[in-house]
Amino acid sequence: MMMMMKILLLSVFMLAAPAQAWLSLEDWGSGSVDGSIGDLGQCVCNVFLPDTSFPADRMEQMQSSSKQLAVEVQIHISKLSSLKVELVVLLESLSNLTARLEVLESGPDKYIKLEFELLRVELREFEALVTQIKTSLNSSSSAFDSLYAEIHSMRIIVDQLESYDRSNLEVIRHEFTKLQRKLKKCQEDQQDITNAPIGSCKHAGILKIGKPVVSQLNADLNGAFKYGGWGKDSKPLSGSESMYWYSGSSDTLVSKISQYSAYYTLITRQSFKAHLLYVDRQYDWRGAGNNYVVRENNLYYQYRSPFAMAKFNMTSAKVETKVVPKASTQFSYHYSINQNLDFAADESGLWVTYATADSNGTLVLGKINEQSFTVEEVWQTSIFKQSVTNAFMICGVLYATRSVDTHTEEIFYTYDTTKNQESHVSIRFEKFQDFYVYLDYNPADQKLYMFNNGYYVTYNLKFKVV
Repeated sequence: MMMMMKILLLSVFMLAAPAQAWLSLEDWGSGSVDGSIGDLGQCVCNVFLPDTSFPADRMEQMQSSSKQLAVEVQIHISKLSSLKVELVVLLESLSNLTARLEVLESGPDKYIKLEFELLRVELREFEALVTQIKTSLNSSSSAFDSLYAEIHSMRIIVDQLESYDRSNLEVIRHEFTKLQRKLKKCQEDQQDITNAPIGSCKHAGILKIGKPVVSQLNADLNGAFKYGGWGKDSKPLSGSESMYWYSGSSDTLVSKISQYSAYYTLITRQSFKAHLLYVDRQYDWRGAGNNYVVRENNLYYQYRSPFAMAKFNMTSAKVETKVVPKASTQFSYHYSINQNLDFAADESGLWVTYATADSNGTLVLGKINEQSFTVEEVWQTSIFKQSVTNAFMICGVLYATRSVDTHTEEIFYTYDTTKNQESHVSIRFEKFQDFYVYLDYNPADQKLYMFNNGYYVTYNLKFKVV
């Protein structure tokens, strides 16, 4: 098919500049050109240009490229969504580390708490995570440069602090010795305050609770893991006295528990064993809630289905369950759902708290026979379980807590099983953050362990003398 274009040039123009007109026509190149004189004396030029077919092949190629580009864009969007979560966790951890360094810089008395190598390990992990995110995004920005600069600055500070610590070690030791003497004198002057020896119950209960000691975000480095627990074995087997355990999740389902040989491996997330409570088509031993304890390498927790208490032996990887008579699933603690069976361990053994329909939701305390794994004795309290935020046991005495405000928690109730006597008290302590789901006493070191909004938190206790 040929396309014809007619160009009409007035004869006056041709007479005025004929050479110029024909010169322009010759410039059409490969097209076919002929001319004639019209009826009115005008010059008529017919130009035939070759017609190019529609570029269908290039159009198809462009559509294919467009689809491929759309897929790649979607992949990058998904990758960005995933990396956004990692960045949030990184920034939280980095803020936590920055705060710790600021404390260490605040005075020479803080240097005795410094773990330089641990700080270096954490900094290396931060740098590796930033590098991973930068590589995944295949880009560079001022945000990454800022993170690298802050990590480098922290490394310099750590080196300076360590150097300071070495060069002034004798001075610090001297000052620390003086401080110890003053503290000892203070303790002698206050005979009503003491810490009984580990395992002893020669005291009159809690006098006060210290400030929260925050270790770090959970081992999964996941800010969404708000449910879970952590701590030490309350009656460790020989050789495992330094062992720690941790379990965390974004919901109240208990699916996994990890063990760590020591505190250092816990905070560097180097577990030596991880136990799965669920394997598809093999077994389902999962639990619910957050109030579990580890005792003699056994995990005691609330079995999900059927509702019962469970004992998972982490040595043999076997589970045993027992139904708690009359225990109800309708009454949980104030902070979280599914906390219907709360296990606790103290100097006198293993305990479980719950509520029943017969008790109209008031808290019931049961003593567990560890050999037969049965509830052998119960005590009825007068407090409504859903008004309680958590509870723990020390030397046969139940301590129940409630929220005062977003920063303050209070032990408001005790029940002494040896005297069958309840008391209303007020022992306030500071919360790291407003939301926590796990709080338990460990008789092996006389500390409270809390899982607070995904963070490891501990409290030191002071007891009253008898």
